[in-house]
Amino acid sequence: MNDELLQPLSQAVIDGDPDRARELAARALSAGADPLGAVEQVLSPAMEEVGRLYEEGEYFIPELVMAGEAMKAAMSVLGPEMVAREQVRSAPGVVVIGTVEGDIHEIGKSLVATMLEAAGFVVHDLGVDVPAAAFVSRAREVDADVVGLSALLTTTMRNQQAVIEALEEAGMRGRVRVVIGGAPASPEWAERIGADGYAENAREAVTVVRRLVGVG
Repeated sequence: MNDELLQPLSQAVIDGDPDRARELAARALSAGADPLGAVEQVLSPAMEEVGRLYEEGEYFIPELVMAGEAMKAAMSVLGPEMVAREQVRSAPGVVVIGTVEGDIHEIGKSLVATMLEAAGFVVHDLGVDVPAAAFVSRAREVDADVVGLSALLTTTMRNQQAVIEALEEAGMRGRVRVVIGGAPASPEWAERIGADGYAENAREAVTVVRRLVGVG
């Protein structure tokens, strides 16, 4: 894949331009680009750069959201071609993620899911207002390595603990790691409820999850 296509596609993701990203991904395929290579060499590094810009205060939530949409737009073109060519990314792990029961905040959780997907993880996003039993059921179904729990309210953060307790009751806690996040959460809260990690933002979440599965 030559730089004439690589750099603009990367920039389209960084700029949060879904239409441009979709168009450039299609052009790249037409020019003979390898779809898996485009994902690993262009989209993933671009999302890493977006995470860096957010961490350094140059980007804010709207920019993160649009970058995520741009990546998804490009993947809507590259993904089917990867399937057609039977190309499979080497996934470092499987993650089940969601916002806990009683909480309908989605943006932060969705950004983490997008960043994890960009890093190559297989991500199962359960959405919002997810009961503890649903986390346990999906984690068992997909043989998850990590469960990510988001909570944006002090009244719902205790449901993060409920999920951990449910995993313990199901006999799964020994093999499933748990990462928590959200405005009211903290490293101290993570330790208190027995979580394996805490992440303040999406980029940090990728670092924590990578460490927990032994690839960081």
